[in-house]
Amino acid sequence: MKKLKSLLQKHYDIIIYLIFGALTTAVNYLVYFPCHHLLNLSAVVSNAISWVAAVAFAFVTNKPLVFRSHDWSPKTLLPELWKFVVCRLGSGILETVFIFFAVDCPDWNNDLIEIAMKLIASVFVIIVNYVASKLLVFKKK
Repeated sequence: MKKLKSLLQKHYDIIIYLIFGALTTAVNYLVYFPCHHLLNLSAVVSNAISWVAAVAFAFVTNKPLVFRSHDWSPKTLLPELWKFVVCRLGSGILETVFIFFAVDCPDWNNDLIEIAMKLIASVFVIIVNYVASKLLVFKKK
């Protein structure tokens, strides 16, 4: 039990990030699929809308819970928010380009392929966002 507790403490930020990364992905999907399939928006437009919802959720959860940044004063919050959004914008553009070439261009009429492409993009985005947040946004002083 002590080894498990030690392991959890040592890798807390990665474990909790994966949990909130999965929840952020869920927010993304819960917005994306209704936009694309119920509102009949293109995959790219649906992805952009779901990206905004996911980034908002991710910042509010990642700042205090994953990276333990509890200073909400404007002098700390605004630079963190700016860097977070810019990093997420970069990964969001990469994801959107991937979705365009993997879903819109071939015009798959197969939900399983679309879900698979979205999942591949999500795994890549989770990794890129963790590294960017750890090294650029919430870096320890």
